[in-house]
Amino acid sequence: MLFMPREEGQGLVEYALILVLVAVVVIVILALLGEGVSGVFSQIVQHL
Repeated sequence: MLFMPREEGQGLVEYALILVLVAVVVIVILALLGEGVSGVFSQIVQHL
């Protein structure tokens, strides 16, 4: 019992990794769709 690993911070690290993964996915999606969305807004502004 002297060498039992401490697992208190493990949950926090897992949540942090999930948040980082979600942030990376959002950034990739915005990078891929950013130009398309910008084009749509440009067309809307031109028609006004």
